[in-house]
Amino acid sequence: MAKKLGIGQVPRSRKELRALLRVAGLPAVAALFATSSPRVERLFFDERMKPLVGGFCTELARARKPYRMVGPDELERVAGTVLHGGVVAIAAPWPLREFVAADPAAWAHAHEPLLFLDGVGNPHNLGAIARTAAFFGVPRMGLSDHPAQALPSDASYRVAEGGLEYVELLRVTKIAEALSHLRQHYCVVGAAPEGGATIESLQRTGRPIALVLGNEERGLPPATLDACEKIVSIPGAGRVQSLNVAASAAVLIYALRHSIGR
Repeated sequence: MAKKLGIGQVPRSRKELRALLRVAGLPAVAALFATSSPRVERLFFDERMKPLVGGFCTELARARKPYRMVGPDELERVAGTVLHGGVVAIAAPWPLREFVAADPAAWAHAHEPLLFLDGVGNPHNLGAIARTAAFFGVPRMGLSDHPAQALPSDASYRVAEGGLEYVELLRVTKIAEALSHLRQHYCVVGAAPEGGATIESLQRTGRPIALVLGNEERGLPPATLDACEKIVSIPGAGRVQSLNVAASAAVLIYALRHSIGR
């Protein structure tokens, strides 16, 4: 059996520990073990989850990494939240790869859609959007260098329910410039709360879709909007201004892929 460490003990240096994520909830932890189990450093769980995590424990034991059944208070301390779902993995995050201008040609040839976030600041929204992207089979999501842009965190992993394990995250510098170059391979569609075209009015282009979503309060910056080939808005009943950005992502990814993206 693997050596059982207390919460105050670390398997590596403290600097490395600070870089680790707390991945909470069975769907997220199961996705982590299914796709990238070597990233897991430790596992904590409560008694009710014991029958469900045996395979994870066996895998960690082989790798000589610790796991531990703990009480409710200790698990809450480990998770940093009461919303832990009974199991928490301490794991290294996926490294963010830089978006490279040469990559999109191959992605477009395979007709793979893309998603870009430019200033989406709420980590819960990041996680919800990643979950939607994984559900609809969007393989990659670009995160801009906008100062407000959220990056992967404990909260986003928890909300993503495993989605962040199935979507490659790319760091995009100078996103307006990157989108302008992308248009030779993709139909780049920016989302705006109002003033854009309806989805139904957009014409098929023969290119896959690259959808761009902006900040929760300010939307897309003007330079990013200018770099988009099309601007789309979701019409509503007029009682509230717009949908939450994560809800908008779900509507638009589904609708665009089935109207102009194939």
